[in-house]
Amino acid sequence: MTETFHEFDAAAYLTSPETIAQFMTDALETGDAAYVAKAVGVVARARGMSELAKETGLSREQLYRSFSEHGNPTLKSFLTVMKALGIDMAARPHLVQ
Repeated sequence: MTETFHEFDAAAYLTSPETIAQFMTDALETGDAAYVAKAVGVVARARGMSELAKETGLSREQLYRSFSEHGNPTLKSFLTVMKALGIDMAARPHLVQ
């Protein structure tokens, strides 16, 4: 018997503002800049890159490049995209254990 594997795409499951917010919260809590950039890219694909490009004034190519696994978006691009995605960010104190 041969097993068939399919590539998992988290974007297919990001169907509500709540799931998107939880996905991004989890990504931000890792503290890994590359992972956070990739997570934003996943959310962007879930929402639609063309629509996001129109809303932000950034090109689709720039969005794909900046928010990929090896992307390095500027803070300005990051904040612009987060706003267009409807994701608020908040600061809270880090509790040392």
